[in-house]
Amino acid sequence: MSLSVADLSFSYGARQALDAVTFDIAPGRFCALLGPNGAGKSTLFGLLTRLFTTAGGRIAVAGHDLDTAPRRALGAMGIVFQQTTLDLDLTVRQNLRYFAALHGISGREADTRIDAALDRLDMRARAGERARALNGGHRRRAEIARALVHRPRTLLLDEPTVGLDAASRSAITDHVHDLCGDGLTVLWATHLTDEVRADDHLLILHQGRILRDGRAAEITAGSNLSDTFLTLTRVAA
Repeated sequence: MSLSVADLSFSYGARQALDAVTFDIAPGRFCALLGPNGAGKSTLFGLLTRLFTTAGGRIAVAGHDLDTAPRRALGAMGIVFQQTTLDLDLTVRQNLRYFAALHGISGREADTRIDAALDRLDMRARAGERARALNGGHRRRAEIARALVHRPRTLLLDEPTVGLDAASRSAITDHVHDLCGDGLTVLWATHLTDEVRADDHLLILHQGRILRDGRAAEITAGSNLSDTFLTLTRVAA
């Protein structure tokens, strides 16, 4: 499995944020982590990226245990956080070149990887523009391209379309789905049902628990995903 999580729990004092969360994502799959605000999505991403740790449960990325082999596990991940982390005073290419250097990638190899990542997100023409001059959708594409420079096996995106207009949201969602066609595994956290396709692997998270885990079309069983999602989260409230 590209990403495997087993019995992962986490609490903020007396409040349980995650309760025995378990799931596996196969290589090359787009997995939507769907949950309302406060469901535990950001807590899960914090644990997956080792921003904080917990004694219980297990996380493995591309077969590497995050506890016992953290450098290999984290090296197999690309990460796009909810808040932008681009240096707005640098160009798109400079942002990607700096990131490549942090991974020990330089010279011609860095340029080759940067061009390939920009091409995958249709951003090569904007490589020389300062990040500050980009609209929200293109900034997000630049961040995704940056996350691909070190050629990760799994890409994590935490609410990547927050604050974007409908057209930009749709374009970003399409681009990331297309990445899976090249074998990349994606975990896409969202609270928006229209970003999930029928063939996607779907995890519905609510109050720290996985309510459903499977192919989206099978979970909805012919119903509208929005209605299914609202029904499940009301029942579990």
